[in-house]
Amino acid sequence: MSKEKRVGARAPEADIPAEIIHLVFQEADIAVLQQAIALDENLEGEVIIIRDDYAVGPLNQLEEAEGWQARKEWWKEQLLLSPYGDTTDMVNDRMTVHNLKKVLDEDENLALWIWMGQNGHDVCGYYWLIGQLKEYQGRVYVLYMNNLPFINEKGGIFYPNAIHDIPAKEFRKAKKLSRAVTLSEFEVDPDEWKRLAQENALVRILEGGKKIASKEADFYDSELLKVITGEWQKIPKVLMNALGKMKIKTGDVFLNGRLHQMAAAGKVELQGDFSKGWKECSVRLDGVAAPAESVNAAAAE
Repeated sequence: MSKEKRVGARAPEADIPAEIIHLVFQEADIAVLQQAIALDENLEGEVIIIRDDYAVGPLNQLEEAEGWQARKEWWKEQLLLSPYGDTTDMVNDRMTVHNLKKVLDEDENLALWIWMGQNGHDVCGYYWLIGQLKEYQGRVYVLYMNNLPFINEKGGIFYPNAIHDIPAKEFRKAKKLSRAVTLSEFEVDPDEWKRLAQENALVRILEGGKKIASKEADFYDSELLKVITGEWQKIPKVLMNALGKMKIKTGDVFLNGRLHQMAAAGKVELQGDFSKGWKECSVRLDGVAAPAESVNAAAAE
């Protein structure tokens, strides 16, 4: 997050700060935002990311070391059942915020642009973050793609769910949504985070605007059961089909964890060695005797 990378010799457009640091909440957002920056020098600035998905998992006492460790252990349990392995040591959002505040302190001309898609992942990340930036009020901006239409690559109108859904050329329109986070928001929005942490549910969804609702851990189970049959299917296929049909989405790691919980509850059966990742593992409804050819077919997928 060096100053040399951030400062450019450009004349900013009206209402666009001369120096910007961009913040996103999903890995795929980085590439499309960098493409947009290449097309529009007025967007020039470093892109940083808050990596954790605060829309799932425990939130209790994250201001304490014990709370962070409990969340890390929860993620570790989910990840070890996935092909990604334990990547928890690569996620350190607290250090990201520490470094962000450091550069904001060093350069009073620097503004922060927070990019949010209309999804629970981004909005929960915003709620976790915003209370830590109150001292920078007036320099923190939000760009929230809330029920706003854009033009896709085929020329049709669509409403993006995530920042990375927006074509790079459309960011010329998106940047016009930039507005300063108000003093009122700095007062009220941290209370939303406190509420979510106190409820400490395992699932949080966006119900509209910036309203987040806590849900039970099995919230997505019905979506998984819609695509699971009495025949063995590979886990990646089931996850892809479920995610493709979901209106309210979550991550594949969390869904895979739910498959294991559903298996423990006797709702589905799993087969395969998950220590080698889920690619060679399969799932079917519990108590259904699939014919031998179905098992062979799943193994051949």
